Amino acid sequence: MAKKKAATPAKRGGRLIRYLKEVRAEMGRVSWPTRKNTLNLTGIVLGVTVAMSIALGVTDWLFSKLFALILG
Repeated sequence: MAKKKAATPAKRGGRLIRYLKEVRAEMGRVSWPTRKNTLNLTGIVLGVTVAMSIALGVTDWLFSKLFALILG
C-alpha cells in the first residue's frame, strides 16, 4: 500500500487562501436582514422565551404542590 505524501506548507497555504477567498465571495452573496427585521425577530424570540419560562415555571410549581398534597 502506497503512503500518501503530506501536503507541503505551500500547498496548505494555497488551500487556505483559496478557502478564505471563497468565504469572502460567499459572504457577499448573503442576503442580510434589515435592522428593523433583526430587532423584530429578536423581540419575538425573547417574548417566546419569557412566555415559555413562565409557563414551565407555573407548571413546575403546580406539580410540586400536587405532589406535596399526594405525598404529604
